[in-house]
Amino acid sequence: MAIIIFGSAVYSLGLHCFIAPAHIAPGGVTGIATIINSMTKFISVGALYGLLNLPLIVLGAVLLSKSTMIKTIISVIVITVATDLVFVSIPVYEGEKILAALFGGVMFGVGIGLIYLCDGTSGGIGIINRIINKKYPFFSMGKISLAADAVVIAASMAVFRSVEAGLFAIVSIYVSGRVIDALLYGGLEGKLMLVFSEKYEEITRKIIDEQQRGVTLLHGTGAYSGRERKVICCAAHKNQHEKIKRIVGQVDPSAFIVITHAGEVLGEGFNPNRIS
Repeated sequence: MAIIIFGSAVYSLGLHCFIAPAHIAPGGVTGIATIINSMTKFISVGALYGLLNLPLIVLGAVLLSKSTMIKTIISVIVITVATDLVFVSIPVYEGEKILAALFGGVMFGVGIGLIYLCDGTSGGIGIINRIINKKYPFFSMGKISLAADAVVIAASMAVFRSVEAGLFAIVSIYVSGRVIDALLYGGLEGKLMLVFSEKYEEITRKIIDEQQRGVTLLHGTGAYSGRERKVICCAAHKNQHEKIKRIVGQVDPSAFIVITHAGEVLGEGFNPNRIS
């Protein structure tokens, strides 16, 4: 719970210091709250954020798990209160909008990423995403968010009468998305390596002894030659694959290597606790 509160506070600080003062509407409920605040000035961004989330919280309480919604309610309360009361005395950034979009995006990403790590949401589109994904798991949550964000960004360009407002919002959304991915999957990424070599036994032994990395030998058959051969299959950390590639080159300079990105590598030697 402490992580959700901290993540919500970071999100709120990014909203107060960078996003709202620069009139950047980075999609979702936050973007709508920023647009309405800039038009009326009567209701604060934090209060608008809380009010806009109320019907979504009621909907989520009916359709989502109790645990998820408790965490979401806590997050929404923290963001609302922190934005309007806790951080109100902190000076806001009034410099270049591109920097506001970048730093605001980073803080949004850190905040949302921490909340997601605890299986919560920050409210808004996150609730809608989880509801749709629960009922229609084949729908892409990313595309749902993108569609909603596109509508809000278009509205912000119309209200602020500036194409730049939309462009800065896109920058902020992109940066926050990259930070969220780094928090959720960064430590689980790796490289998958396939090595084709006649000296597979020596290469295998060196990988195991020098890099302490497991290796699987696959059975392969050349389509042209018809010859059977062993194929080395090895999953490695991002900082290990260059060393393994060097080992292969030293043992067999004529070896054929295929290296591909692995978005997540789970299990012994990596992160067995994340398998569910």
